[in-house]
Order: sequence, then structure tokens, then C-alpha cells
Amino acid sequence: MPNLQAPEIILILLIVLLLFGGKKLPDTARGLGRSLRIFKSEMKASSDDDAAGTPPQQIVAKADEVAATPPVVDTAPVAEPKTDSAER
Repeated sequence: MPNLQAPEIILILLIVLLLFGGKKLPDTARGLGRSLRIFKSEMKASSDDDAAGTPPQQIVAKADEVAATPPVVDTAPVAEPKTDSAER
């Protein structure tokens, strides 16, 4: 990975400022901070579960529950491609 020095970091920050603008930048940074905080807590919880040595929970369905569930069928209509009348 290349080493970033001060001029490269300043250039990146200027590009980010131009892309997001001064008004949206604080909201974007706040959202990124929240996302990282949630990700960090989920990773910690996952490592705590692994360290505890407990196997992951398995969902077991009863035979009558499986049979009563209808299969999912995609019934969305398929649109035909549009063609110009001159091509016909």
C-alpha cells in the first residue's frame, strides 16, 4: 500500500469537499461514524460469541410447518422489448 503524505491527503479532502459540499459533509461524517460504531459493536458481539464456545443457534422446523408453507413463485410479468415500427 502506498504511503500517503500531506499533499495527497489534502488533495483527497478537497475532492471529498467538492463532491459532497459543505452542508452535506457533516451529515455524511455523522452517518459514517454511526455505521462504524454499529459495525464495531457487531464485530465485538460476534467475537464474544466465538470466545464463549457456544455453537450458533439452529432453527428447527416441525414437519407440519414445512408442509404447510407454500412455495414462493415469481409471478411478475415479463415486459417484451420495445422495437421501432420501422424495423418490422
